[in-house]
Amino acid sequence: MTETNPASKPAKNRVCLWYDGTAEDAANFYAAVFPDTRVTSVQRAPADYPDGQAGNVLVVEFTVMGIECIGLNGGPQFPQSEAFSFQVATDTQEETDRYWDAIVGNDGAESACGWCKDKWGLNWQITPRALTDAMASPDRAAAKRAMEAMMTMHKIDIAQIEQAVKG
Repeated sequence: MTETNPASKPAKNRVCLWYDGTAEDAANFYAAVFPDTRVTSVQRAPADYPDGQAGNVLVVEFTVMGIECIGLNGGPQFPQSEAFSFQVATDTQEETDRYWDAIVGNDGAESACGWCKDKWGLNWQITPRALTDAMASPDRAAAKRAMEAMMTMHKIDIAQIEQAVKG
């Protein structure tokens, strides 16, 4: 759902994500999938311009799990890359599966170690807290086993991580 609230004052620092004409579709998808995510403004071109027409969506302001973002419809020159990703900490396998399946199942792509890419090219790390806790364990042998288990996965399987930690 798209809201417009030009009276609200944006944060001084926001993440700007470059899209090839699909910022509004992406923002609406994120709002449908993730909690504390919404579209706050859609700004359209007031007149024709070299690459488009009056009324085309230029900028979409939205939040992703509380992080303020700007989706800029800048064209095909700068595609997304793994140099930027959202890392989503999950508490259960059900939550992990829900986010992963929403992204991958909507023309996204799986990658390794909990990474996936949405259909707009934006990268996501769907990371169970069980994995990050295991990797930070003072028991370095358990942390190593957790890392080795993670390295064999696409979507993270919490039960397998917990089993690896136990040895």
